[in-house]
Amino acid sequence: MIVAAALPLVAEYGAAVTTSQIARAAGIGEATIFRAFKDKDEVLDACVAEAVGTDHFLRELASISLDEPLAGRLTEAAEALRAHLERLGTVIGALHASGHRRGREPGAGPRDSDRPRRDADGPPRDSRAESVTVLRNAVVELIEPDRAAFRLSPEKVAAAFLGLLFTRLQTPAAEADAPLTPDELIDVLLHGALHHPGST
Repeated sequence: MIVAAALPLVAEYGAAVTTSQIARAAGIGEATIFRAFKDKDEVLDACVAEAVGTDHFLRELASISLDEPLAGRLTEAAEALRAHLERLGTVIGALHASGHRRGREPGAGPRDSDRPRRDADGPPRDSRAESVTVLRNAVVELIEPDRAAFRLSPEKVAAAFLGLLFTRLQTPAAEADAPLTPDELIDVLLHGALHHPGST
């Protein structure tokens, strides 16, 4: 409850958010926060963990009816993943801009060489790879009913879907006159970019 209330505030204020603001948003007393968390930094770290986590996205995917046409299922999945990555980027970006660094490790702890490699503010790289695997497997489940229609395995189709989607989301607007819409992305994935595939 505290993290859910804090997330939009962290996205707006970054590390400048106060525990008083979080308590008001959660409808609790400020002291209650410190019964659950050691300090504000621990709340911020929990917010990053929640934003990085894929649980919400996986619930969205699980709610997509397998009775829908394949293109419709994939379009819904694309929209859900876009929303997930947008929230993640907003939270991480706000914290980074305000000077917060995730994964503080005060005092003695494991040597740097024993820790998973970590980019500036994101999750450990091993964790990131696991997240991508979880996402791919969820997309595989979504498209499995149409296995017989694919030339490639559902695993490869799911990997292509995620690759196209991540590329679309990471392309700066200035570099693309008009980024692919989710419908266009799914059309390219399922039917290619040629009017008549195999004609070249």
